[in-house]
Amino acid sequence: MTVIPEGVIAAFEQHLLLEKGRSPHTVRAYLADLRGLQDYLMSAGVDGPGDVRLADLRGWLGAQGDAGASRSTISRRSAAAKTFFRWAVRHGHVAADPSLRLVAPGKAHHLPGVLKKEQAGDLMTLAAVASDDADPVHVRNRAMLELLYASGMRVGELTGLDVDDVDLQTETARVLGKGDKERIVPFGAPAAEAIDLWVRTARPALVTTVSGPALFLGRRGRRVDQRQVRSSLQALLAHLPDIPHLGPHGLRHSAATHLLDGGADLRTVQELLGHASLATTQIYTHVSVERLRSAYQQAHPRA
Repeated sequence: MTVIPEGVIAAFEQHLLLEKGRSPHTVRAYLADLRGLQDYLMSAGVDGPGDVRLADLRGWLGAQGDAGASRSTISRRSAAAKTFFRWAVRHGHVAADPSLRLVAPGKAHHLPGVLKKEQAGDLMTLAAVASDDADPVHVRNRAMLELLYASGMRVGELTGLDVDDVDLQTETARVLGKGDKERIVPFGAPAAEAIDLWVRTARPALVTTVSGPALFLGRRGRRVDQRQVRSSLQALLAHLPDIPHLGPHGLRHSAATHLLDGGADLRTVQELLGHASLATTQIYTHVSVERLRSAYQQAHPRA
């Protein structure tokens, strides 16, 4: 016997996918968290979802901490439980929400590695040199990295692009972000040049019957995946000295940082990155000491 019936879990899964628009990865994580909660509740002798109390949820999270789970993992599991019980109340599966006063430790925000402007330039130069051999994949890699750094888009947004999503005339891309929210992001001339070269000369060499409208393709003609983007980036970084370890997310962070250092305001960076909250942008980005000092000297009456 289960505490939460399988039919209820299946309905919750559909809610996350269809109504909330959560990614398949997030849905899998939430369902795994919910099943972990179910195992804990069964061992605690809880009979059904309506019998769950706040103390049960606190005990579950406490057990996660004792087992060595990170703060971010515990925070996500707390969010999964709160999301489930809010939904369960609305749909009549439980009479009251036991998670209302559930508090999890805040996430520890670790900034990813960030490239200096000169390092980013060296990376793009290396990608261009590597593409001189006319290997379609190397031409693709250059275009992907130029676009990632130029736009600050997420790697999942990059791999989801179709050919028609990119307008080389206006140097903009139509991006489908988290929660299926669409936004338009600009990119510069180097990225436009690299994408144009890829679309005109290299992409046709990889197109097959399974390619569809995907902008970036793998060697077998299928839409490129995030793992391929990461591998391509790290293969190039291995040839550059004194570069911090980073993945595609690090290019996003580098783009945001360099925009701020160049004088862009936080709201602009928020819109570019597709953050729903300005607080997320403030945590995600950092401003250089030089810019802070310059702003202080210009604005403070006793600077």
